[in-house]
Amino acid sequence: MPELSRRRVLTTAAALTTAVGARPVLAPSARAAEGDGHGHHSPAAFDEVYRGRRIRGGPTGAGGHHAHGPGYAVSVDGVELHVMRNADGSWISVVSHYDPVPTPRAAARAAVDELQGAPLLLFPAN
Repeated sequence: MPELSRRRVLTTAAALTTAVGARPVLAPSARAAEGDGHGHHSPAAFDEVYRGRRIRGGPTGAGGHHAHGPGYAVSVDGVELHVMRNADGSWISVVSHYDPVPTPRAAARAAVDELQGAPLLLFPAN
């Protein structure tokens, strides 16, 4: 009987997964991005005080100008923070555009950190 090697076990597992038609195990970030099959599920609403600033977020029911699914609104001290979901499931805001984060709550917190106490100004929409 041939010796069982790691390569043989992995090859057999991959073949069985393909033959059965089972979905492969995904990393947590990939599972979070799956959502409704297009990566557009709506994260849970939040309302909290973070570093002395009121941050809120929740689904809007209507898609935003970049959205293909339900929209999501975020505000800092009552001023709308423009957020956008990337294709990989991460989120960015107008304040921290080059620093993607996993959730809109994290985007709001990153904006508060970046603002360092300065007020959030309205972002002109097109």
